[in-house]
Amino acid sequence: MKKFLLVVFLVFLLSDAEVSAQQNTEPDFVSLFNGQNLDGWVGNKSSYRAENGLIIIDPKGGGGGNLFTEKEYGNFILRFEFQLTPGANNGLGIHAPLEGDAAYVGKELQILDNTDKKYEKLKEYQFHGSVYGVIPAKRGFLKPVGEWNVQEVIVEHPKIKIMLNGEIILEGDYLEASKNGTLDGRDHPGLQRSSGHIGFLGHGDVVHFRNIRIKELK
Repeated sequence: MKKFLLVVFLVFLLSDAEVSAQQNTEPDFVSLFNGQNLDGWVGNKSSYRAENGLIIIDPKGGGGGNLFTEKEYGNFILRFEFQLTPGANNGLGIHAPLEGDAAYVGKELQILDNTDKKYEKLKEYQFHGSVYGVIPAKRGFLKPVGEWNVQEVIVEHPKIKIMLNGEIILEGDYLEASKNGTLDGRDHPGLQRSSGHIGFLGHGDVVHFRNIRIKELK
């Protein structure tokens, strides 16, 4: 009986230690999603919903639109996971105001199923991870559709670095990159912005997000 109690006690200690270790693996990171509802977010809450610990965008709820953090952020490290469906197209808005097209009045980082045939004729600045219209990302590091991808975005205005599944797919200076004009030939006044909302930019496709957390950089 004593041995049994000792084993139970040790298991309890190990479990508690594991939890503490997990909590300390990302110091200074704050969760942007509580896993239960969309408190702390603003925008299209009919297309986006919280379900089973995920933020899901579903075209049945309205087809698209944006979901932004209530808070604005400047320099930061953002980590999140996403799961694509075939042909899915979404975006990550940063330094964005709540009104206007975030790809131009802020910055849009592409979230896209590069493998779908309907995207064969996309421009280089439109593939997953690209700063839309400005800096193209490297391709070939997305996991197969249906699997979870892990992404990290580091922003220290005007520098940006994006890692996808442990690989650097983009690193650059978006002001420097646009000094002689943008790749898409459009005006991007949002490149000058050094802070704003973070959000998901829907285009009518089903995409799942989870484990969204951020560390603000001084």
